Amino acid sequence: MTQAAPAAPMSEGGLSDVMSALSGQFGDRFAAGEAMREQHGHTLSWIPNEPPSAVVFAESTQEVSEIVKLCASQRVPVIPFGAGSSLEGQLNAPSGGICIDLSRMTKIIEVHADDLDCVVEAGVTRQQLNEHLRDTGLFFPVDPGAESTFGGMAATRASGTNAVRYGTMADNVLNLTAVMANGDIIKTGTRARKTAAGYDLTHLLMGSEGTLGIITELTTRLYGIPESAVVAVCPFETLEGACNTTITAIQLGLGMARIELLDALQVKACNQYSKLDLPELPTLFLEFHGSPAATREQVETLREITEGEGGGPFEWAEREEDRNRLWKARHDVYWASRGLGPGLDAVITDVCVPISRLAECVNETHEDIARSGFVAPLVGHVGDGNFHLLVLVDMKNVKQVNEVEAFVDRLVKRAQHMEGTCTGEHGIGQGKMKHLRAEYGSGIEVMAAIKRSLDPHNILNPGKIFEL
Repeated sequence: MTQAAPAAPMSEGGLSDVMSALSGQFGDRFAAGEAMREQHGHTLSWIPNEPPSAVVFAESTQEVSEIVKLCASQRVPVIPFGAGSSLEGQLNAPSGGICIDLSRMTKIIEVHADDLDCVVEAGVTRQQLNEHLRDTGLFFPVDPGAESTFGGMAATRASGTNAVRYGTMADNVLNLTAVMANGDIIKTGTRARKTAAGYDLTHLLMGSEGTLGIITELTTRLYGIPESAVVAVCPFETLEGACNTTITAIQLGLGMARIELLDALQVKACNQYSKLDLPELPTLFLEFHGSPAATREQVETLREITEGEGGGPFEWAEREEDRNRLWKARHDVYWASRGLGPGLDAVITDVCVPISRLAECVNETHEDIARSGFVAPLVGHVGDGNFHLLVLVDMKNVKQVNEVEAFVDRLVKRAQHMEGTCTGEHGIGQGKMKHLRAEYGSGIEVMAAIKRSLDPHNILNPGKIFEL
């Protein structure tokens, strides 16, 4: 397993002094018990838990600043925490330190309906915001599946099922408020829809996984709830047919909001877990947004494409409760997949390739799974060439673990060979550090220079993304 360089050494007695000061200031919002610490080191990844030394629950940007200033004075590492749903070890504390839990920062500060934007604290979730917006006719579309917080979604440059139409977090954040390594509070932009003023600090912090600054507030775009939304489920004889349908639909510019691929094993798992009765074949979940006339036209065009690729028949869901049931099944694929191997652990990974190489990459990966003998259902946001695998493994079996690590290495190299990336959504964290240099080469040195400049003592989430 890849291990990162630790943070700069803490001053003697520094951690003890910091913990004592934080305990006095925050009272019952400071916790150093083993269970709480392990919970905040835990993620859904297969990387061993490395808990922080203590956890502090912050409730404002000013409190985050005060905590960071105190930690910076003694060179104590700081690890930001949102919902705890990261997949590549982003929340581990390999050098110990203080975890700042932002989940109580849940204020929806402002909604500017006329400008189609809003300002939220980092602990707000997508579901909470959309419930708040329900009577305005607006919604926030980025939907990574888990009930992630806005701070975590920005820090990992999250995407999700709606990205094919509405883009990723990187496309939907206008401004960030962030606490830097010395405790300073900065804003990275304004509410303007575009700017040519200075460096793009917003996108510098997006995807930095808490290594450059701690995001505490966000200004995000909003969208009008579509007049018509139609969901279709379409099985295919082959994975290649489903992928080719996706490629053609994107190239024709069909206005799909979502296009998700489930392989036959993933459909089986969803049928068992979510009580569906779908044919156990490679299947596309699709959603169209627009006027009723436009969605009907798009659906008919897609029907013609699918028939030529061995797809059909369509199952339609126009009622909101039916649409929600299908998408809930899609979002529950993690738990559904775990049901295929009770008692086993899960290794979750993702890659992303240009859509023209999607069918090739998915087919080669499926062949690799068959040769390896893994139970590994596949699901993907295939409208942007991104797919995920959950490999079931006994983590106590060293041979199995090594075989899965080798499989992930082959998957990543396959995607990079096809001019894709080692991760489309999950980020680098600890788990994919070794793959980043192959992707960026000497660009890693530029990233390291930025990190050293903004965080000279390496206290912000050290041991992630690349080694210093």
